[in-house]
Amino acid sequence: MAGSPRRALAWVGPGDPLPDPSRARSEPNGLLAAGADLSAARLLEAYRHGIFPWYTDGQPVLWWSPDPRMVLYLDEFKASRSLLQVIRRARRDRRWRLTLDGCFERVMRECAMPREGQQGTWITPQIVAAYAELHRSGAAHSVEVWEGERLAGGLYGVSIGRMFFGESMFTRVPDASKVALFALVRLLREAGFRVIDCQQNTRHLASLGAREIPRASFLQQVAELVRQPGPDWRALSIELPDA
Repeated sequence: MAGSPRRALAWVGPGDPLPDPSRARSEPNGLLAAGADLSAARLLEAYRHGIFPWYTDGQPVLWWSPDPRMVLYLDEFKASRSLLQVIRRARRDRRWRLTLDGCFERVMRECAMPREGQQGTWITPQIVAAYAELHRSGAAHSVEVWEGERLAGGLYGVSIGRMFFGESMFTRVPDASKVALFALVRLLREAGFRVIDCQQNTRHLASLGAREIPRASFLQQVAELVRQPGPDWRALSIELPDA
């Protein structure tokens, strides 16, 4: 017997709301809609509803909400013994310094650089421009790890209320991106956050304590946390954490 026909992918035009995440496809996991609008307002709408963009050059903007969802609860972050040793040596030798929002667009462009075993990147010029606009509005942030004048690693993401949505990280020196994440976890905990959205399951994230939860549970938490008053990011600072 023939299977039921696949529902056409929703096209989101200017002014159209994004569909309910429950309508996302199971194969590929989480694909919800397509469109052409990637404004800061559209990104904020998406993140508030547990949706994020992910596509490559030549495709329309594709919107996703996977089930299950990978998250990192801040009190479950795992720092390996070797990472703690790296941090202790870095503090002792004054090898690294950290900044918050020191060079947001540069971090994005570093994250977009080709990686071993990958072809192309989803961090297109359109993505960089859209998130840079979010950064200027105060809703997107970066952490940088410096070794002298060299940018050794970093990460960036979106913050709404007391919810942080991680996007990407990079490293040019072993463990620099892990140190950036460790420092961000400390900062967010002190600022009253509980969780970082990691979007999709990877072995690297799992090794740091991230785990999958049902999309329904994730969306419930997002709805609660984005309504809470967020911190004044301009008043925050970040430093190499104690280990």
